[in-house]
Amino acid sequence: MNKIYRRIHQVSGNVISVFAKGVTYGELAVVSSRRGKSLAEVIRIENGLVHLQVFAGTIDISTHDKVKFTGKEMRIAFSDNLLGRIFNGSGAPLDHGPVLHDDLIEIKTPTVNPAKRFVPNKMIRTGIPMIDLFNTLVVSQKLPIFSVAGEPYNQLLARIAMQADADVIILGTMGLKHDDYLFFKHEIENGGAMTRSVFFVHTAADPMVECLMVPDISLAVAERFALAGKTVLVLLTDMTNFADAMKETAITMERVPSNRGYPGDLYSQLASRYEKAVDFEGAGSVTILAVTTMPGDDVTHPVPDNTGYITEGQLYLHGGRIDPFGSLSRLKQLVNKNTRQDHREVMDGLIRLFAGYRQTLEKQAMGFKLSSWDQKLLTFGDLFEKKLMALSVNLPLEQALDCGWEILAASFDRTEVGLRSDLIEAFWPNTGVSAGEEISNASSIRSASNSDNKSPLLRTSWNKPGCDVEVDAPERTTVAADE
Repeated sequence: MNKIYRRIHQVSGNVISVFAKGVTYGELAVVSSRRGKSLAEVIRIENGLVHLQVFAGTIDISTHDKVKFTGKEMRIAFSDNLLGRIFNGSGAPLDHGPVLHDDLIEIKTPTVNPAKRFVPNKMIRTGIPMIDLFNTLVVSQKLPIFSVAGEPYNQLLARIAMQADADVIILGTMGLKHDDYLFFKHEIENGGAMTRSVFFVHTAADPMVECLMVPDISLAVAERFALAGKTVLVLLTDMTNFADAMKETAITMERVPSNRGYPGDLYSQLASRYEKAVDFEGAGSVTILAVTTMPGDDVTHPVPDNTGYITEGQLYLHGGRIDPFGSLSRLKQLVNKNTRQDHREVMDGLIRLFAGYRQTLEKQAMGFKLSSWDQKLLTFGDLFEKKLMALSVNLPLEQALDCGWEILAASFDRTEVGLRSDLIEAFWPNTGVSAGEEISNASSIRSASNSDNKSPLLRTSWNKPGCDVEVDAPERTTVAADE
């Protein structure tokens, strides 16, 4: 028989305290007040005093209201009927659909035993070159997206949800603006991915406790789909809001704060969620891609700092683009050896030359004289940023590799790119001319565009689907030899 307590000892923030016996950590209770009934969860037990976090907040709750413990922990229904549905942070429907009651599962289960994990050997294709080509997302990987407020990280997640080759997409949002929620709903519905998606939505106007539940509910459902043989991609935004909710709760509980006021177990709390990423042998997999905003673009902030020690790399979204130098996928070597024979060479070669382009920009900004090689790097960098780095670019991996070759051919001679000769013979675009002969090399292009030379332009292009590399080249230009 469940006991009913008619005396609340204390109300503080979203937390109430009751003297009770026979209660367990994580147990649910029903709080009855003038406003109605609300669920609450036990978050701390100390010397017989039980602290509960009220899902709907403590407005209108008085010390004379009733608390009834259910003897059960938080659970959520699981079935294929979840697909195409939208729920709030406590699992209640937001889409006016029926409430599901079948096959209730616990949401705070332990992470998978490492001995039961399977070494990943497959990639998840997203159609975004800066991910597929340079920072490959691997099945069962846990990868954060480091960004700052104002960057298009939600737009990036929506595109991944629509384009990723996963069986099930689970989107968990924390502290989301209502406009962004409508954006996700509109984009994924119009993109045809709603039938394989499940939403768990917490907006900035919802109770804080639901923010804390979103990752656990999302990952519990993902794990069950994976055990049923599905490839599941979990998209979470924003984990910094999740950490801030933990911080607020810890302050309410008068816990001793750690770095910048966050609780001392911040690392463990984040790790217990990220470690849910797994590839089950003989079954499916769970892959996690989570946005982590960095206040003030500070990577040493406790949330991104702790996240970096847990995850297997990161994507750094900066200036509306995925920065190739701040981004890293530590598992990409497990799969990019099996995609296409030129994948690794093209990836390394493009990044090496783009690093040279960045150095040339610094020289140019300081007023140094640019060599013909610098001019070629500037042409290469412009094409690379427009054709591969722009978030608007959608290319399958093979077309992205072809586009990389075309950018190289538009900027350099084949002897200048530093790639293996057998790959150059196999993949160099068959233009019929060399970059040096027909367009008077890329340095001439840049020199002509920056001078008063008004000679007519010759349009040179290598057209592959989705890339369309074009170069405006003067008919005749010359550049002085490097001194």
